[in-house]
Amino acid sequence: MEILKPLAVVGTNSWGSAAYGKVLRGESVDIDTIRKCYERAKEKDLMIFDLAQDYGLGKAQKMIGEFGTDDVIISSKFTPTGSYKAGQVRRSLEKDLQDFGRKYIDIYWLHLPSDIEKNLNEIIALVKEGKIKHVGISNFTLEECKRSKEILDRAGIPLYGVQNHYSLINREWEKNGLVAWCQKNGILFWAWAVLEEGMLTDPRVKTKMSLMKLIFNGRKRKLHSLYVLMNRIGNKHDLKIPQVAMAFCVTKGIVPVCGCRKPYQVDDLFAAANAKLTDSEMRLLENEADKINVKILGADMFRFAVKKNR
Repeated sequence: MEILKPLAVVGTNSWGSAAYGKVLRGESVDIDTIRKCYERAKEKDLMIFDLAQDYGLGKAQKMIGEFGTDDVIISSKFTPTGSYKAGQVRRSLEKDLQDFGRKYIDIYWLHLPSDIEKNLNEIIALVKEGKIKHVGISNFTLEECKRSKEILDRAGIPLYGVQNHYSLINREWEKNGLVAWCQKNGILFWAWAVLEEGMLTDPRVKTKMSLMKLIFNGRKRKLHSLYVLMNRIGNKHDLKIPQVAMAFCVTKGIVPVCGCRKPYQVDDLFAAANAKLTDSEMRLLENEADKINVKILGADMFRFAVKKNR
């Protein structure tokens, strides 16, 4: 997989912590199964793994470091919290490098638009030192993306990508022009929570209860007509309902970041990433999603954590 042309990315948010897995996903997955998932991803050439220090309550990065990172592409993040302190990005990156057993990170994201210029200036310095290869920003508005690009442009560093929440039922970043701006400027748009915390999966498949299902399950009834349509379209492409949600993104030229803890989930992501829906199927999906107007996660749900003075 080329780093500049990824079809899909393996998410690791639920790797590592048994407690985290049980509470948020309904079940924990043992390390041997996750290792097999990691190996299957490499077999399928899904070589980018998206990580952060808090994923799996701090265990995901250490886990992939144990698996080996020499022949994979590592995507990680700096999440600013509280007041800016000089050197905070460097200190966080050094911890990441230690977790990964590496001297550099392939893709490094500023995870929230707090103290944008100060944090990006630190990232720029780390790029020049060879410790970061590509720079991305995550959970940024269009105006914040434009400002970030200007800062990076002045340093002669391209903006690699924008990673925001996007799904079939949450297309605000497309409607407000951010996705088009990215594509016009050769910037990748990565989509997280493509399956809306499991709400865009087949309701006929019984899964264990989790905190997310307790919070959102009441909205599944309103999604019934969309499930029916996704199932019908999926049957034409040999795709399951969640794979249709993934393929919807891929057909848009958007890179889906999907959590995978088991080998079959990697197989599903790979198949969806290599599928292409027709124009008429895309319109049908968009029209149905707009008609039911069900929201699970907000497009900018982490705005509360962003400093007001940025």
